[in-house]
Amino acid sequence: MESIVITEVALRDGLQNQAVTVATPDKLQLIRLLAQAGVTSLEATSFVSPKAVPQMADAAELVPQVLSALPDLRMSVLVPNAKGLERAHAAGAQEIAVVLSATETMNRKNINMSLAQATDVSEQTLQAARARGLRTRAYVAVAFDCPFEGAVPLDVVAALSRRMLDAGAQEIVIADTIGSASPGQVKQRLGTLTQCVPAQQLAVHFHDTRAMGVANAWAALEAGIRRFDASVGGIGGCPFAPGAAGNVATEDLVLMAGQSGFRCGIDINGLLDAIAFAEQLLQRRLGGRAITWLQRQRDKGVAALAA
Repeated sequence: MESIVITEVALRDGLQNQAVTVATPDKLQLIRLLAQAGVTSLEATSFVSPKAVPQMADAAELVPQVLSALPDLRMSVLVPNAKGLERAHAAGAQEIAVVLSATETMNRKNINMSLAQATDVSEQTLQAARARGLRTRAYVAVAFDCPFEGAVPLDVVAALSRRMLDAGAQEIVIADTIGSASPGQVKQRLGTLTQCVPAQQLAVHFHDTRAMGVANAWAALEAGIRRFDASVGGIGGCPFAPGAAGNVATEDLVLMAGQSGFRCGIDINGLLDAIAFAEQLLQRRLGGRAITWLQRQRDKGVAALAA
C-alpha cells in the first residue's frame, strides 16, 4: 500500500482567524490529541506580528513546549521574513515555512509588499534558514485564483515555485487559498508544475469553499502528489483573502485516502477526539463533509477507522 503524508495545519492556518482566543495550554493539548491520532507532521504556529494575527502571539512560548512534549513530531512554523526567522530559531524551531502570494495585489494586501519584494524576502529567508540548518517549506499562495486579480497565470506559479526551490525550499506547497480550484484545473496545473519541481517535493493545500476540496486532493493524487495539508474539523480560512472558507478537513482526506488504497497512519477516531476538544475551545460545531457519517459509525461501535 502506497503512503501519503498529511501535514496538519489547524493550529496555524486553522486558528489564525478564529474569533475565540485559544490559550497556549489548550493549543498544546490539541496537538497532543492529534499526535495520539497518528499525526506526524504539523504546522504549529506563525512568527508574525501579534497585532496582525493576535491568535499567534504565543508562538515563542508554544514552540519549546511542543518540542519538549512531542520530540518526534515534525513541527514547522511560518515565518514572514528574517525577523520572524530569528524569533523562530531562538524558540528552537527546526523547520520553517514562508508564504509567497502569486499576485501583486495579494502581496500588497497581505504583507504590504510588491510581488518582486515579497519574492526577494522569501528567497532571503529560505537561504538564511538553510544556512542555520533548518528544514524549509515554501507556500505559493493564490496559485489558482486571486480574490483581487482573478485567474492566476500558470507560468507565474511555475516560475515562483522554481525560484523558491532554487532558494532552498525543500517542499513547495501549492495553495488554493480561496478554494476556487476544480479537479481538472488541479490535474492540469500539477502536470505542468511537476516538470519544473520534482513531484516528491510538491505538496498541495486546499480549501473547501466550493465543496471540491477532497475531489481536488484526489486529482492531486492522480497527478503523483503524495504530500497534503489539511485541518482537523475543517477549521480555517485566510484572514487576508475575502471569501476563503475552511481548509479541507483532515478526517475527510484520511477517509478518502484509506478507502482508495493509500496509507497515512492516522486514526479517524482519534481525529474525532481532537475535533470534540476543538469544538469546546472554539465554542461551535466543527467537522468536514463526512463528519455526521463518521460520528454515526463511532456511535454504532464500528472498529476504529484508520488509513
